[in-house]
Amino acid sequence: MEYKTEELSPVKKKVTITAEAQEVETAIAGAVALYKTSLRMDGFRKGKVPASVVEKRFHDKIYEEARQDLVNAHINEIMQSLGVNPVSGIDLDGQDTLERGKDYTYSIEFETLPAFELPPYEGMEEKQEKVVVKDEEVDEVIERIRRDNASLVPVDGDGPAVDGQVVNLDFAAYENGKPLENASAENFDLTLGERQALKDFETLVKTIPYGQEGEGEIHFPDDFIAPALAGKTVTMKVRVHAVKERRLPELDNELAKKLGLEKIEDLREKIADTYMKSRAGLNKGATQKRLLDRLVGMTDFPLPESMVDIQVNALLAAQKSRLERVGKSLESLGKSLEDMRGDVLPRARETTRCQVLLLSIAKREGLEVSDQEINSQIYQASLQSGDDFKALRSQYEHSGMIFALRDRLLADKAMELVYAKAVISEMEPSESREAEAAGKNDAAENSSAS
Repeated sequence: MEYKTEELSPVKKKVTITAEAQEVETAIAGAVALYKTSLRMDGFRKGKVPASVVEKRFHDKIYEEARQDLVNAHINEIMQSLGVNPVSGIDLDGQDTLERGKDYTYSIEFETLPAFELPPYEGMEEKQEKVVVKDEEVDEVIERIRRDNASLVPVDGDGPAVDGQVVNLDFAAYENGKPLENASAENFDLTLGERQALKDFETLVKTIPYGQEGEGEIHFPDDFIAPALAGKTVTMKVRVHAVKERRLPELDNELAKKLGLEKIEDLREKIADTYMKSRAGLNKGATQKRLLDRLVGMTDFPLPESMVDIQVNALLAAQKSRLERVGKSLESLGKSLEDMRGDVLPRARETTRCQVLLLSIAKREGLEVSDQEINSQIYQASLQSGDDFKALRSQYEHSGMIFALRDRLLADKAMELVYAKAVISEMEPSESREAEAAGKNDAAENSSAS
């Protein structure tokens, strides 16, 4: 195997590779032998089918597997020889198949980390907020838990429901006197005042006494998640079957036992501990961000555009997910895909700059990510998505996502190393902490699990 390297840019390389005819013959013969050992055919014992018959019958599959094995072996050897790792997928250009008796020539293009002088990252001084949990914060979570475990009891009287009460109702939307499809429900429980429905709909419900019917016009916003209703004004008919309110459980050991604990003191301790761990992680993350920002400010280097593209796509996917949670779509923003990509590009480039710096530190420090660590991440992703692990692993490999996953894990390790080498001093917590709400939500969700 011979190869020639071209520097297309400070972060992009092209390698032209030629496998001589003898190497091609060896690759094909190896693929034929693998097929032959396990093949069963009428008239032949297992493993005794002539090689010529095997090759003729499975020609396309054998030659493609031989080509892939040959290319993979070349790439591994070249990467080790050049001392580089691709930071994204590898683009391959060349002949589609191998031919006996002929050389096989192809080229690969890939991006690598830029070469630049690393800033001093050992012994950096930084402050980190002390972790403090107040009694009133624990009380607030306990009240939320009581509310989540409340029982629903009928409200006395037949007056219309008010905010905080739960209404059991039927509803149906009509346009020009005809019912609309997929715009009705029976025995639907709606908690008023929690923005579970459109404001106009809740206002209508609050005018209808128990056991009665009512109707009114409801306008759906243009970006409503159900396209059939978006932008329409319909007549909504509602019948109220029941009005209920929450009866909070007593704050005693019975509540604690319902949550899998022995005493109410155990519940308070668990909430406080959850707060401590969550806030400690947030404070550490904030400190790491300040350390990283300082290091990035000391450097200047070109960015691999493939890494930037990965970050752009990730940001757009996150934005799509946030919009869908509130019943909207990316299209509801009224922008083209190119406009949206342009909006997130500065943030994507900033994130990529941080990642390149951390990957360069990882390279200097000899940090590595094992196949076991990569498989563990993919396995966790398969559990969340319900996909088969092997199929998902193959998808990661063929799409180049495995490079992005490896780089993320390496960057995380490098950030931990920088943090471990820093000199961290403690400071009093800030009164106006942006992460306060996030910490409260984490504590509430984790503590209320039985």
